[in-house]
Amino acid sequence: MDHNGQRGSSNPSAMLATLLSRRAKLQEELRNIERQVYDMETSYLQDTGQCGNVLKGFEGFLSSSNKNTALSKRSRKFQPEDRLFSLSSVASPAAEEIATARDGEPVICRGKPKKGRGREAKKMRHFSEPDYDYDDDPDVTL
Repeated sequence: MDHNGQRGSSNPSAMLATLLSRRAKLQEELRNIERQVYDMETSYLQDTGQCGNVLKGFEGFLSSSNKNTALSKRSRKFQPEDRLFSLSSVASPAAEEIATARDGEPVICRGKPKKGRGREAKKMRHFSEPDYDYDDDPDVTL
């Protein structure tokens, strides 16, 4: 290994091919993990939609004891924006769904909506824009 921590190779094209192969494997592994997160999140949001969950709160759980069990068997709807975990990645299936729903423009919602405004009034920022938060950075606040 050289001083940069990489293997020395006399053939740069072989090294490039190895790195590209490794990159492709890592990208495939990432896609598989993101699909698993998406599927588990879908299951969680569907199963807990009637009574409540950690994202929406548990108020429905208290009032569900008086309701008929037929309500729990109907299909539970949730918004794509409810996918907190899937939307934390710009390459997840949920992020791709939202991007295609917005005319193919890759937009990720960051931040909370302002009081008095609806969901559409969220601050929208492209994922390529930097997210500067110097208040929490110990290196900047010396």
